Amino acid sequence: WQDDSKRHSVSLDDTPRGSWASSIFDLKNSTPDALLPSVLERTAAEDMDRRNAENRQQCRHADLLGLYPVPDEDEAVERCAIPEVPKEHSGQRIMVKCLALKFEIEIEPIFGSLALYDVREKKKISEDFHFDLNSDQMKSLLRPHSPHVAISTLARSTIFSITYPSPDIFLVIKLEKVLQQGDIGECCEPYMVMKESDSTKHKEKLEKLRAQAEQMCTRLGRYRMPFAWTAIHLLNIVSSVGGLDRSDSDSDTERKGTWNERKKKGFERMSVGEDMCNFTNFRPATLTVTNFFKQEGDRLSDEDLYKFLADMRRPSSVLRRLRPVTAQLKIDISPAPEAPHYCLSPELLHVKPYPDPRVRPTKEVLEFPARYVYTPHTTYRNLLYVYPQSVNFSSRQGSVRNIAVKVQFMAGEDPSQAMPVIFGKSSCAEFYEEAYTPVIYHNKSPEFYEEVKMKIPANLTDNHHLLFTFYHISCQPKQNTPLETPVGYTWIPLMQHGRLRTGSFSLPVSVEKPPPSYSVLTPDVQLPGMKWVDNHKGVFNVEVKAASSVHTQDPHLDKFFTLAYVLEEYSFPFRLKDVIITEANVEAELKASMAALKGALLDTCVRFLHQLMSKLILLIVHPPVIAGQIVNLGRAAFEAMALLVNQIHKNLEGNQDHHGRNNLLSSYIHYCFHLPTTEPLPPPYATLSRATARPSSLLLSRSKSLSNSNPDLASTPATPDEEVQRIIGSKASERASNRMSAFIETASILCPPSRQIAKKLLHEELALQWVVSTSTVREASLQQAWFFFQLMVKSMSHHLFLSSRLDLPRRQRFPDRFVDDIAALVCAISADIASRYHKDVELVERLNSSLAFFLNDLLSLMDRGFVFNLIRSYYKQINNKLHTAQNPSSLTALRMDFIRIVCSHEHYVTLNLPCATLSPPASPSPSTSSTTSQSSAFSCHVQDQGVVSMFELSVPFRQQHFLSGLLLAELSLILEPDGEGMFFLHKKAISALHSLLCSHDADPRYTDPQVRSHIAQLYLPLIPIVMETLPQLHDFTDTSPQRVRHASALVDDSDPDNGTISQSVAMAIAGSPLPHSKAHPFTLPSVAGRQCSALSAECSRTLLVCFLWVWKNADAGLLERWVSDLSVPQINRLLDLLHLCLSCFEYKGKKALQRINSLTFKKSQDMKARLEEAILGTIGARQEMVRRCRGTTDRSPYGGQENVRWRKNVTHWRQNADRVDKCAEVEQEAVVDGNLATEAALIALDTLEIIVKTVVMSELKESVLGGVLRVLLHSMAGNQSALFLQHCFSTQRALVYKFPEMLFEEDTELCADLCLRLLRHCSSSVSSVRSHASASLYLLMRQNFEIGNNFARVKMQVTMSLSSLVGTSTKFNEEHLRRSLKTILTYAEDDLELRDSPFPEQVQDLVFNLHMILTDTVKMKEHQQDPEMLIDLMYRIAKGYQNSPDLRLTWLQNMAGKHSERGNHAEAAHCLVHSAALVAEYLNMLEDCRYLPIGCVSFQSISSNVLEESAVSDDILSPEEEGICSGKYFSESGLVGLLEQAAASFNMAAMYEAINEVYKILCPIHEANRDFKKLASVHGKLQDAFNKVYNQRMFGTYFRVGFYGCRFGDLDEQEFVYKEPSITKLAEISHRLEEFYSERFGDEVVVIIKDSNPVDKNKLDPNKAYLQITYVEPFFDTYELKERITYFDKNYNLRTFMYCTPFTLDGRAHGDLHEQYKRKTILTTSHAFPYIKTRINVIHKEEIILMPMEVAIEDMQKKTQELAFATHQDPADSKMLQMVLQGCVGTTVNQGPLEVAQVFLSEIPEDPKLFRHHNKLRLCFKDLTKRCEDALRKNKSLIGPDQKEYHRELERNYTKLREALFPLINRKIPQLYRQLPLPTTPTQRNSLSRSSFRRVEC
Repeated sequence: WQDDSKRHSVSLDDTPRGSWASSIFDLKNSTPDALLPSVLERTAAEDMDRRNAENRQQCRHADLLGLYPVPDEDEAVERCAIPEVPKEHSGQRIMVKCLALKFEIEIEPIFGSLALYDVREKKKISEDFHFDLNSDQMKSLLRPHSPHVAISTLARSTIFSITYPSPDIFLVIKLEKVLQQGDIGECCEPYMVMKESDSTKHKEKLEKLRAQAEQMCTRLGRYRMPFAWTAIHLLNIVSSVGGLDRSDSDSDTERKGTWNERKKKGFERMSVGEDMCNFTNFRPATLTVTNFFKQEGDRLSDEDLYKFLADMRRPSSVLRRLRPVTAQLKIDISPAPEAPHYCLSPELLHVKPYPDPRVRPTKEVLEFPARYVYTPHTTYRNLLYVYPQSVNFSSRQGSVRNIAVKVQFMAGEDPSQAMPVIFGKSSCAEFYEEAYTPVIYHNKSPEFYEEVKMKIPANLTDNHHLLFTFYHISCQPKQNTPLETPVGYTWIPLMQHGRLRTGSFSLPVSVEKPPPSYSVLTPDVQLPGMKWVDNHKGVFNVEVKAASSVHTQDPHLDKFFTLAYVLEEYSFPFRLKDVIITEANVEAELKASMAALKGALLDTCVRFLHQLMSKLILLIVHPPVIAGQIVNLGRAAFEAMALLVNQIHKNLEGNQDHHGRNNLLSSYIHYCFHLPTTEPLPPPYATLSRATARPSSLLLSRSKSLSNSNPDLASTPATPDEEVQRIIGSKASERASNRMSAFIETASILCPPSRQIAKKLLHEELALQWVVSTSTVREASLQQAWFFFQLMVKSMSHHLFLSSRLDLPRRQRFPDRFVDDIAALVCAISADIASRYHKDVELVERLNSSLAFFLNDLLSLMDRGFVFNLIRSYYKQINNKLHTAQNPSSLTALRMDFIRIVCSHEHYVTLNLPCATLSPPASPSPSTSSTTSQSSAFSCHVQDQGVVSMFELSVPFRQQHFLSGLLLAELSLILEPDGEGMFFLHKKAISALHSLLCSHDADPRYTDPQVRSHIAQLYLPLIPIVMETLPQLHDFTDTSPQRVRHASALVDDSDPDNGTISQSVAMAIAGSPLPHSKAHPFTLPSVAGRQCSALSAECSRTLLVCFLWVWKNADAGLLERWVSDLSVPQINRLLDLLHLCLSCFEYKGKKALQRINSLTFKKSQDMKARLEEAILGTIGARQEMVRRCRGTTDRSPYGGQENVRWRKNVTHWRQNADRVDKCAEVEQEAVVDGNLATEAALIALDTLEIIVKTVVMSELKESVLGGVLRVLLHSMAGNQSALFLQHCFSTQRALVYKFPEMLFEEDTELCADLCLRLLRHCSSSVSSVRSHASASLYLLMRQNFEIGNNFARVKMQVTMSLSSLVGTSTKFNEEHLRRSLKTILTYAEDDLELRDSPFPEQVQDLVFNLHMILTDTVKMKEHQQDPEMLIDLMYRIAKGYQNSPDLRLTWLQNMAGKHSERGNHAEAAHCLVHSAALVAEYLNMLEDCRYLPIGCVSFQSISSNVLEESAVSDDILSPEEEGICSGKYFSESGLVGLLEQAAASFNMAAMYEAINEVYKILCPIHEANRDFKKLASVHGKLQDAFNKVYNQRMFGTYFRVGFYGCRFGDLDEQEFVYKEPSITKLAEISHRLEEFYSERFGDEVVVIIKDSNPVDKNKLDPNKAYLQITYVEPFFDTYELKERITYFDKNYNLRTFMYCTPFTLDGRAHGDLHEQYKRKTILTTSHAFPYIKTRINVIHKEEIILMPMEVAIEDMQKKTQELAFATHQDPADSKMLQMVLQGCVGTTVNQGPLEVAQVFLSEIPEDPKLFRHHNKLRLCFKDLTKRCEDALRKNKSLIGPDQKEYHRELERNYTKLREALFPLINRKIPQLYRQLPLPTTPTQRNSLSRSSFRRVEC
């Protein structure tokens, strides 16, 4: 190497690189980054700290938790969804539009109707919809019959509702026409036969038919006849058209839904069976129906229709064979829109939006659900449907054939009292007084399918009845014959005993008009003097159905309502069926009717639920006065209510929220219930939003929760009492659903009668009845405790409002007896929870949460102290049970839920008295923001009292902050490392705390920082709790699978029980309502982190964010005082925790987010499944909780708009649907995540500042400051935002400024780390970060200089850091680093104070040196993709640092890292061995220590290459000099570490023998240190290694690669041996190199030379790049083989390699035996493999040419060896043996032994030089025959009988061969046996004295 430029070797250019001068010139002319203004000023430390603190507080996020994923939905037990506003029921809605109806001929008007039928249920499931698609010309024919056409009858589109979709639903279309002479068949004939297109043929006939039709319309226009029908199978529409993408609509097929949801779905569409029946989401279809079936006059009933429909689904349908009526009906079927325009309800009311009354409407058709639908009535509906079914007049005399039935609704008996309540059909008036059934020609006993729909009055009397009149219609106009002749009459009275009569009737028909006052009797009564058809038999069948919200149609309900009415009206006596009700028996009757309510149909009870409840409540609140006596019905009403509520709950399980509350009941309380008052009523739906309605979004904090339901209330309540007034005033928010109309009944039910009323208070009565209730009633009320609790709360708040008691002090609001009842009730229920928790798991969970909600509500209404006592009594009951419980964790879980719900109170903060100090408070000074009473609650300052007790769960703390004390005690208990089964509760407890803190963050009342600091005071004990949990937290610093952090440093090993507390004691401590806290908050359990109680990553992260929240918001002064009391181990533990926080919240980048998103869903599902198993297994069937955890939830409390990111179950479902949204979402997530990372890091920084501040005062600083700096460095190492880094550097500068000795006198490692971090940021792409990092680096140099007048240490560390940075970082940018170097240079020039010192010059030297290194390494950048070249470069750079051991070490380690990445473990191991040798060399120079290696020499046994590390060159510096060998590796422990790593790498490389050599150096060191643990481990590892030696191993494969062509630059004409992974084929390496260089130079340029012959450079194309690649094998001389015995020996320390090339003298590669030559090429490399790189230069090449006879000798020797091997193989392999034998003795083998012998041995050669070869070949053949014989013998012993013949063949061949060879083998050359003269020269090495031709290249 050239001496004048020591570093020349680094560059790969042959021409010397630009001189120092030009490089300096480049740097001097570059531009620096902006300088920081006050870096060079000297300010006092206090000012610096103050300025930094102020800067840090700017632009901070006020709410840390707004950046963190929102709390887990599954845990949010305190959320109560606001129940849905009661509204009319609707199923899945489909819209059908009738577009056109065309027949082949158009001669008369045709009318259509649609209805849905369910074949399986045999039920018509909708009313009829009538449509008219006739042309105007046709309509005009009927104009005289309907002069006024109402727009409502012109509808052509309709909306059907289907509650229970099923595959058996058909849309049936029936067509009718005007009545005409002839039966249906005759009338259909023209439609089947004629076509409009043949009009010429049928012209006359058509004219005739038209004329006839016109005549009929004029005469019979008001009568119809059946014509044709068809049906559409809805399933075909939905499925054949294909759902849009069924996974969108019906994702519950995959999702399974929550348990509740599944039930709810089931409840909505009981057992659909086929998922395909989803009528809400299919592609709209337009159908053209072409085939109609003509109606059969005798098969018109619904029964027949069901048979036809069932038949239609069969492939061989009978209907198909019938001749169809051809027509074209075009209809459109689609899912109904959300809010269609111009819609009419079944009562023909306009449904909003209805912009214009003149537009043709769409009708909603009333559904008759196939099964019960449990929905209370919310709209007034009073419809009656009459279905005449059949009449039998066969026995009636006279002309009765064309029968029409006229139906009328009569208000009295006079014909004029027929009421216009019958709905018109199509193109007619809206209402009629009569309706006719279609006529069947000439049929005496016709069947009908008519539906007559009526709108009946609300108040029916006994005179209202239905009148049926039967007519004979004469179709032919005859003289003196009237058009219609009455032939019979019958009727149905509608009211009987105050009940509506509905159902099926079979009525007798009177021949004459009924007599006067007939309407009060039924036709069944035999009236005197009346003539009846068929002897008064029932000849007319008719069905009457009602759809009514007025008539219950249930005897039990009717009786109860009637009796209540009688009492209200006081109308005694009253006849009820057979009983006369008088004052005497009314009480008993009423109580009996209440008891009988449980017998009523549930369906009916639910429909009239609101009225029923209101009536029962009325009877409790206003007990009736009978004969002057107050009758107390409280108990009976309470029982009836309890049983009713329980029955509804039990039977409608699917319709519940996650607290098990039935939605119907909760919406009743929420919207419909209010105390019956004597004042005017509020609007019927006055809402009571729960006193603690949970926030419906995190952004609407608790404070807004009350006004959520009321948009008019914008402000938040200022005091807890205003909240109650709010509750009363709030009204239901207007729902988008316009389908909700107000109650009509409530008004009538609650109208106050005028008489004197006895008055009781509902809540008092309920409490009393509940406390005294027994047996079934008590059980029922416990099952539904929530209902009674909510009823009481609403009643209490109404009462306070109505009686204006809100202003009274809380203690005077309610009477003592009520307060006692409540206390007794709470006590009894707590006892139930404690005693039944393992038997009735579900019940107890519901009861527990109901009780918690109740107490939460009471906090708003009653005296707080009283409510706290109730909470305390609950805790006592649970606690007493905990000691004896077999399974305490489930009780703890209940208690956790309880406290979480109570803490969700809107005024939780105020309830905790956040400002009261634990000592008597000082005079309060008003806070800056005391605008409301809420915030002035925070105005007093913290007294300086025992700060410690504020950070502990001490008695004063828990008395003062009651609720937060309970919550934190619970958390602390659950996080106990030894808690049995508590593992499952971690998430529960942490989530409770998290959601509370979130609510504070989102609460607009608490935005003022001073207020926040008071709130944080409620959570101060969390800090020690988390510090204590440190060993259990998930280790975020480690990226490998879950590990728990072992804070073993703090565990005192000497005392095995130093801190554990037994389970029962812990329970007692944590459980008792106000226990004393543990003596010392930091006693540690003896096991640092028991795996069982380790927290999951998610829990740990949440706990840490809560911990940071407290640090962020708590008062800094308070924290300082607390920190100043901590001991060193405690502060160190706090630092550990901050270190963990930084790792935990480090920004991971978008890729990680995307990855997490895709995994979250899978993972959370697995986890849930696993957790369920565990819970169900160990915690005792907590199914309810499990169910709640399953799947997604409909009731997201977070509204729809806010940060989508965290509703993980929701967002990550739609994975493929919206990739685009995904990107936007990931963008947004990344922003939020980045902000969280910054804020978390800044909080950690604030905390570090507090620690530094307090430590300075005390004596502890030495032990703590290092830790502080370590955390700071850790924060610099992560992905941090520019904002954070600026503050971080400011803090670091201040720290170094205050404590320079920490870096420059003590720990070198800290200085090294700091330099590395600063340099890394000096190469940042963000200029502000570079500015700060450069400033810090400059000041670091300056401080080092000021301490010792030179800054050798920083100089050394910076140079090393730069090397390691450049070597390892791929994202490193040298351009940016150059700017930073220039900035540092600029600082040095501008620094006036030090201008005259040597400092600026030293800085300049350093910067230039760094610049040089930088330029060197730019080269490496270019070769990033070429691994061999890259390693070569690194190798050369390292070589350039031969005189700078620290840097050489750095580069060797960079190389080791690169090799490990690529899986070259042997090379990595060698880099480490070289590093260790280097260290050993310097340690040896420092001290002579007999157990340490004496330098490189000791490492020779590992590798001969190591000697290059010996420190012998003249310019090696002495290690004593400052700054040299100062790295952490230049120590005994560093050496041990390097050797351990080397051993590990050898192990990975499977070079087990080398491990032994490494440990030979290590063992003496451990022995000298008496470190027997390490020795044990070393010997263990050795044992493993030696055991593995016998495993099958594969080491590298070697190739010679030659580069030819100037394209290769420095590589031109270089030859290397490449080491490739084992079993690499020649083709693989060729392909790799060819591909790589083609990419670099272009496809056409690279040429692979296919042979291995010497390359003639002159014959090559100068523009191309040539590669020659040859497989080479390690080559050993004979003497070497004695040493190299094992497979390892033959593959380690290799320097010589060989490859052979066959050739003939005339240029061909292969020829005949006598002309076949061979060239052996032996290559020697500069170093032995394995080395620290994978390709090594060839430095020596030697060729040996073998003559044909020598080639033959080699071949024969090889064959003989193969035979010997096959013969002696163990176990024997007969196939192999036979194959080799056949090759030797086979007579026909080409170029086989026989041919070789004949060519070379038949004659004695003429050339005496060949005598020896001739002889050698002869001996080879002798050996061969001998081996063949052995092989045959062996084969004989191996074969079976089947191979005997084959063996004999082999023997015959062998004999032939031996006979042929015999004369040739035995001929000796006489000249060789002469006596030789003794040699005069010493014999040389055999291989050199051979007489072969030899050419040697050196």
